[in-house]
Formats: sequence, C-alpha cells, structure tokens
Amino acid sequence: MWAARTSSRIRSPALGRSELLGLARLDCVQPRYNLLFRQVERELFPLCEEEKIGVIPYNPIAGGLLSGKHRREVGPMPGTRFTHPTAGARYREVYWRDRELTTVEALRPLAAEAGMSMVQMAVAWVLENPVVTAPIIGASRPDQLDDALAAADKRLGHDLKTRLDDLTREYRWGDDIR
Repeated sequence: MWAARTSSRIRSPALGRSELLGLARLDCVQPRYNLLFRQVERELFPLCEEEKIGVIPYNPIAGGLLSGKHRREVGPMPGTRFTHPTAGARYREVYWRDRELTTVEALRPLAAEAGMSMVQMAVAWVLENPVVTAPIIGASRPDQLDDALAAADKRLGHDLKTRLDDLTREYRWGDDIR
C-alpha cells in the first residue's frame, strides 16, 4: 500500500508501469478519511474507482474528535488520543483547531436529529461512500467497538448525507501536510 499523501498523478502512471513490467498491481490504499479530512475525494477516490483499487480508510472518527465526547471549553479529555504521551501533540495539531471544533458542534444536532450517536453518524458517512471498501476502526478500548460497529446497520438517508457533505465541504480543500 502506498501512503495516501502520494499524489494520484504519481500513482496513475505507476499503475501502468507495474502492468508493463509485470509487477504486482496496486490493489488497495489506506488514506486518512473522515468528515474533517475529505481531500482524498478530489483525486485519489476517482482513481481508485476507475482502477478498481480498494480503499480502506483510517481515522473515520478523527482520532475521537467526531465521537462528540470532547468539548472545546473543557479541552481534550484525559486518556484519549489527544492526551496520549507520544501521539497527543500530533492529534491536537491535526484536529484540535477552531474550525474543526466548530464543525463538530454543528454536527451534534444532526446526529441527535437522526437518532444516532456522533460515532455512528461519522462512521456511517464514511461507509456511504461507494469507493470505500471498509474503514479501519481504531478503538482504544473494546467497549468503543459497539458504537462504531453499529454504524454498519445505519443509513444516513439522502437529506442527512447532503447536509453532512455541505457542512464539511471545505475539508475537501485541505492542506495535505496535516
């Protein structure tokens, strides 16, 4: 698997080269993908759809920010990815930002209105993308799996999907270095 940061403009010719040279074909990619990081929809996902490459995205709940348990005014909850001794600074750099926190607050009523948890809504949204093969659910504790796995049985419906897409459209144009 190639890192998601490698441009699809590089991957596309590489697919042809591997075929020409009789090398193993690129069969799947593992990009970061969630409501707060959508830029892979612009180039990578169309390539994967065209070339029938599996997409197994990680971070569908944005390191836990899309779980709804974090509040800006309280700060990151202890014992989470945002306070982890080695990874915490990176997660805060990537997600603990005013724009993302504001978006999470705007998502809360949509989940409540739909009768699902924030986790279920976030994972269901990832699953609704027809290019996605299956998301990687990065639970820190076994009890977190119940909520995330319940998303497989949830359908967002056209109206909610459209509202989520519209609310998070700006994240399609992100900066790849984060």
